[in-house]
Amino acid sequence: MELDLVKPVEEKSKSNQTQKNILTKADINTGKPFLLTKRFIDVVGSSIGLILTSPIMAWATYRIKKEEKGSPAIFAQERIGKDGKPFTMYKFRSMCIDAEEHLAELLDQNEIEGAMFKIKEDPRVTNIGKLLRKTSIDELPQLWNVLKGDMSLVGPRPGLSRELVEYDEYDMQRLLVKPGCSGLWQVSGRNDVHFKGMVDLDVEYIRHQTLLNDIKIIFKTVLVMIKPNGAY
Repeated sequence: MELDLVKPVEEKSKSNQTQKNILTKADINTGKPFLLTKRFIDVVGSSIGLILTSPIMAWATYRIKKEEKGSPAIFAQERIGKDGKPFTMYKFRSMCIDAEEHLAELLDQNEIEGAMFKIKEDPRVTNIGKLLRKTSIDELPQLWNVLKGDMSLVGPRPGLSRELVEYDEYDMQRLLVKPGCSGLWQVSGRNDVHFKGMVDLDVEYIRHQTLLNDIKIIFKTVLVMIKPNGAY
């Protein structure tokens, strides 16, 4: 089954509280040909992506270090992957060095409902960080995670361990597959979609995952990077 990537998010999203059919591994596409081909696409795609975007990543590294001299350009953070397995995810640093220390002060300003934290005018975000986030350039180092096998090009976004404690049974379905750099959430409104809406989109992807759907999402991701749709 092909996913409708054009249908508005509000029409796609359903109330998770009324969902009764919880997916199990027996319900999803785990066929060896599919998984091997998906992995092949991940390896080839991430390798090509790292090569093609290397000038952009070099520029981003220069700008980050120029804005805050002596600061690391790469931000490494533990995320939760398939089956609840933790791994280290890489991003370009878009916030001040001590951003995590100030998180508690901002939690009451969260603009996203559910187990996720986002605010539009986050004071921790640097000047260059705003551009990196708007264009999703900050996500490019995750191509290395894909090459390593921690992530896939397409899949649910990996959550934080502190978010996982708030997951209910429905939300836990996101951990049935390998997390991805992009997915239905990123191409369907991103931060304009609340957490439960994101989970709905993730479950829809997992339920109907095919190579064709992955390819469609990858191409639409490129368009979203050129013309952002809710990233901040």
